[in-house]
Amino acid sequence: MEQSEIDNLMKGTDSEDKSDEALSWDDVQEEMEASKKKPKTAVSTANFEELQKTEQKNSAAIDIDFILDIPLTVTVELGRSKMLIGELLQLGQGSVVELVKFAGEPMDVFINQKLIAKGEVVVVNEKFGVRLTDIVSPTERVSKLK
Repeated sequence: MEQSEIDNLMKGTDSEDKSDEALSWDDVQEEMEASKKKPKTAVSTANFEELQKTEQKNSAAIDIDFILDIPLTVTVELGRSKMLIGELLQLGQGSVVELVKFAGEPMDVFINQKLIAKGEVVVVNEKFGVRLTDIVSPTERVSKLK
């Protein structure tokens, strides 16, 4: 950009500054009042159709097969413990971590991190399992979701 172009631009800003200085308070108030006046918009009432009651099939006959293949995470909690980072770093092979629960106390069964049952340890074909002894009622499950 050449100096003459810069000078012309500077002259243009000077003239704008002078025109702003020439404005009076009355001019500003008139501009504000003019900006507040908005064209009226046509408003009409909304018409909603009446809802029709549809017949529902028997709730036992509703097909829920589409949810049977949803994967869930099942977790069985043997117990919990709190420790400091220093204690954690000192753990090694053969270390024993003491849990809050007592031996023989029912274990908590969680599905997707929500408590749904309590159970006891069993051995089935040389593998550990859990026999459910108490299932949380549906109202309790719903109240824990809140």
